[in-house]
Amino acid sequence: MISIRRKPTRTVRIGRVAIGSGHPIAVQTMTATRTTDIEATLAQIERMQAAGADIIRIAVDSPRDAEALRVIRRHTDAVLAVDLQENYRLAAVVAPYVDKIRYNPGHLYHHEKHKDVREKVAWIASVARAHGCALRIGVNCGSVDPEFQRRYPDDPLTAMLECALFHCDVLDSLGFDQYVVSLKDSDPYRVIEVNRRFAEKRPDVPLHLGVTEAGLPPMGIIKTRIAFEALLAEGIGDTLRVSLTLPNDRKHEEVLVGRQIIEDVYSGRFLNAPRSVLRGLNIVSCPSCARVENERFVELAEQVRALTAYAKDYDITIAVMGCRVNGPGETDSADLGLWCGPTHVNLKRGPEKIGTYTYDEILPRLQEELDRLIRQRFGPSQEPSADVRESVDGAS
Repeated sequence: MISIRRKPTRTVRIGRVAIGSGHPIAVQTMTATRTTDIEATLAQIERMQAAGADIIRIAVDSPRDAEALRVIRRHTDAVLAVDLQENYRLAAVVAPYVDKIRYNPGHLYHHEKHKDVREKVAWIASVARAHGCALRIGVNCGSVDPEFQRRYPDDPLTAMLECALFHCDVLDSLGFDQYVVSLKDSDPYRVIEVNRRFAEKRPDVPLHLGVTEAGLPPMGIIKTRIAFEALLAEGIGDTLRVSLTLPNDRKHEEVLVGRQIIEDVYSGRFLNAPRSVLRGLNIVSCPSCARVENERFVELAEQVRALTAYAKDYDITIAVMGCRVNGPGETDSADLGLWCGPTHVNLKRGPEKIGTYTYDEILPRLQEELDRLIRQRFGPSQEPSADVRESVDGAS
């Protein structure tokens, strides 16, 4: 065992779980079933609890989801958190049934655009206070508040940081201190940097750690370990979630991985992966969750990994995103992006949309664009040969 001095953050209570101020690091996960499929969601919650989940997050995007949540609450004693996406007004509907509410500052502008963001945050805080809920200010690299993107167009990490600090100040001014902050990116080194910077400026605020869209195992686990090992060893982080692209029957594995990382760090076992591990082809894929609009998304992510293996040595990022919430923004910064809808996949090159294709059509179109990108960026002489493609195809 090694001695790690945790940052002196304050205590935040999430139902029966206390985080911060030296309390054990809580491990979270998120259901991937349709929230309206109550039986399946309850079964998944039970598996997650058995794996050791301290807090389980459920996606609520509609009144139907909120009604399902009410029923779910009656049949489980799990500590539940819920996401507020575009419709922040759902907070009043879900608050009676959960222990924590997460809102994304980048999504508050979608509704009631005439209202100041401070007014919206004040309303969310009043709802949380009335029902004894904690809050999470969840800042993601692909959905930062547009105001801070305008202020720092060439410095996305500072935009994330200043956005989080602003929302902390708003909640502080309201006398609401039962909140945590998360600052997530798909690049583990950016996660390390922005969380270090936040912890220096606000050492009192508990941090929820995560690498968003870490992707498929094993690389998704490696990316997560790189970030978590560095931060946890410095005493940064009070709760965490491992975000992996997994089929529904394996979602509880996120909890097992999270617990293993914590145990390893406190036992002095580190991966210490060099930066070169992340060089070459980088496939970013969001964790399968209840917001995924077609469960073929997980299978597609696996197929993309197999199809593109021949390009493993090229510094190219391909993002495979499964929902409308994170899909558009998170694919903008990738070289090639697949934003997956219910029946079709939007193929993008950076922020530019190339076209929309069925799940059966998308893979050959992706390969065409990948080959074109390799030729343009690295030159025709660097393009993989047909023999290389065939050997990869045969191996997969």
